[in-house]
Amino acid sequence: MSGARAVDRFLAGVAVLTVVVLALPAVAGDQGAAPGDGQVLDQIRQDSEAVISGRHFTYDPAGRRDPFEPLVRARKEFKGKRPKGIAGMLVSEIDLKGIFVGPDGEPLALFQGSDNRGYTLRVGDYVYDARLISIDPRRGVVVFRQQVDDPRRIKPYRDVIKRLQPIDEDEDPLAEEEGA
Repeated sequence: MSGARAVDRFLAGVAVLTVVVLALPAVAGDQGAAPGDGQVLDQIRQDSEAVISGRHFTYDPAGRRDPFEPLVRARKEFKGKRPKGIAGMLVSEIDLKGIFVGPDGEPLALFQGSDNRGYTLRVGDYVYDARLISIDPRRGVVVFRQQVDDPRRIKPYRDVIKRLQPIDEDEDPLAEEEGA
């Protein structure tokens, strides 16, 4: 806001200066005007018009973000090549195909990747943009946690829920968690 005030003050100063410079020959009666004064006045008029029209405006970011860049990116930009296998796939690129309990009693989730191969994940395993935080074999639900760079959100993460069988939103006990 202070930058806009500074520009307004500058433009007001230019306008006052232009009025004073234009009024000088009328007050002096053109008695002491030198031959080059007309060119100076024309240059001042052109400069003030250029400032008012914005032709000579420059923006110095001084370490601030670009105001024309979106606050939230549609998709996180990743650097370098993705790893092979499920570790290089996004949550949106994998499909939950099954949940089972391993021999040690630990729940495991079976996913089909974008390469049409099957993968098994445990709680704590990572895919490219998220971490698996819970597997519920009884309800057939798997929850991933994605880090989100959205300044409008209270939480810096988003939980992505994958289900074995889609159910209606009216009967869904986890419907509140999806928006979190």
